[in-house]
Amino acid sequence: MIEEPFADGNSFIHHIDPRLRVAAATLLSIAIALSTGFAPLLSALVIAALTLVAANLDWGRVCGRLLVVVGFLILLWLILPLTHHGNPLYTIGPVTITREGVILATQITLKSFSILALLIALVATMPVAALGNALSGLGVPGKLTQLMLVSYRYIFVIEQEYQRLVRAAKIRGFQPGTNLHTYRTYAYLAGMLFVRASMRAQRVYQAMLCRGFHGRYISLQTFKTGKQNPVFAVFTISALLIILYLEWR
Repeated sequence: MIEEPFADGNSFIHHIDPRLRVAAATLLSIAIALSTGFAPLLSALVIAALTLVAANLDWGRVCGRLLVVVGFLILLWLILPLTHHGNPLYTIGPVTITREGVILATQITLKSFSILALLIALVATMPVAALGNALSGLGVPGKLTQLMLVSYRYIFVIEQEYQRLVRAAKIRGFQPGTNLHTYRTYAYLAGMLFVRASMRAQRVYQAMLCRGFHGRYISLQTFKTGKQNPVFAVFTISALLIILYLEWR
């Protein structure tokens, strides 16, 4: 089942043109990724938090999405301060924590949370179909957008096929273990999954041809220019200038 928990809403962000949101998320993410000073990174974190507030999202789900990167960041904090060359900050026996390693880990942490929060607020708040239409409107090649839309749709179909094959194996008494029979069964399952996915792709393509598909999706969604679009554009430009100015200083 396709879940888009942030796409349904009536907030200020939800009414903004998807093309403008994608462009803003891209520009701000690039500016944040290239920043190194703590002033622009902290300001970017504040901007991302304000954008989340404007999107009026469920904070429980937002925190759940933000926690995805926590494991990666914990690994960085365990490695970078100990392996990065620089001036010693703390020395505990044979272990030395460097100042430069701590600074680098902090920068990566701020960048990760800021960029992910912006993407949740600006991109995850639109349906995937609207995202594909917005990318096409921004000049992204049609084949790439079509590949993204079809892949997103049929990942869930393949997952359903996999669950069906697993249930069939369990009904026949299959019990996974660390033995040759288990490995052989999973190999057969993976092969059958690819076969069924290929067969499903052929049927879907034939159905699309019967419905007049000529290699390009035609979207029924039209982008409207509202009062909130200029306001959001001013906010985006101001935020971008603030980050660039603080980084330049």
